[in-house]
This record gives sequence, C-alpha cells and structure tokens, in this order.
Amino acid sequence: MRRKRLLSKIRGVIWFFIIVLLVSGITVFPLESELAWLTNHSSLMPPALSEWIQKCYDAIVGMNAQYPMLAYGYDWLAFAHIIIALAYIGPLRDPIKNSWLIDWGLISCMAVIPLAFTAGTMRQIPLFHILIDCSFGIIGIIPLWLCKRWIKKLALIS
Repeated sequence: MRRKRLLSKIRGVIWFFIIVLLVSGITVFPLESELAWLTNHSSLMPPALSEWIQKCYDAIVGMNAQYPMLAYGYDWLAFAHIIIALAYIGPLRDPIKNSWLIDWGLISCMAVIPLAFTAGTMRQIPLFHILIDCSFGIIGIIPLWLCKRWIKKLALIS
C-alpha cells in the first residue's frame, strides 16, 4: 500500500510538471496576441511592468511585420518545452529506472539562474524580468526535489 501511495504521489507531481512544461511551450506560439492582451490590461500593472510589456509588444509586432523569420526561434523554443515535457513520460512510467531525468531537471532548473542573469544583462532585460525568469527555475526545483525524495523512498521499499 505504501508503494502504491508513493507511486501515485510521484506520478501526480510528474504530471503537474509535464502539464506546466506543455503550457509553457504552447503559449509561446501566440506571443503577439498574448502581449496585445496584456497591453490592453496594463492599467492593472505597476508602471515599470506596463512599460516593459508595451516595449516587448512593440518589438514583437515590429519583428513579425519586418522579419517574421525571427519568430521561428520562438517556435523552436516552444518545441523544446514540448519535447522536454514528453521526456518525463520515462519517469512517469518507471520512476526508479528513469530517476536520472529528475536529476537532470533539477540541474536544468538551477542552470536557469546564471543563464537569466548573464543573458538577461547582455540583452538589457530589466532586473524584475530576470527575477521572474529565475523564479521559474526555483519553482521547478520544488516538485522535482519532492519527486527525487519520494523515488528514493520507493526504491528502498521495492
């Protein structure tokens, strides 16, 4: 019974992680529409955030109008999120055998922080946006860490 309960908890967290990655990837495709919606609701935001979203929206509109081929990079970003999500089917099916993917995910989440600060600074991204990006890595660590802990327990009772 304990094994079944652990397996259920592990799979629930992995499903959550898969869904979040899929949503994160799929929402890249309609980026211009999403930013348009945000700019229409910018009165609800702090001024610095509102200005940043407007600047991003203007950049995406300009890029799509003049250089639509650059959006292909966003398509690949979305694809990468979707493929990474699909990779978690392995630990979903056999968490013990595929626990290395949980470790890889933890490393990837930690790597978000130096990348966000390095690339964000080089690309003149405001600090609040860099911190938002870092939060995705930090938040991603939580379910993966729980999974890792539960998988270790599962391995001991299997």
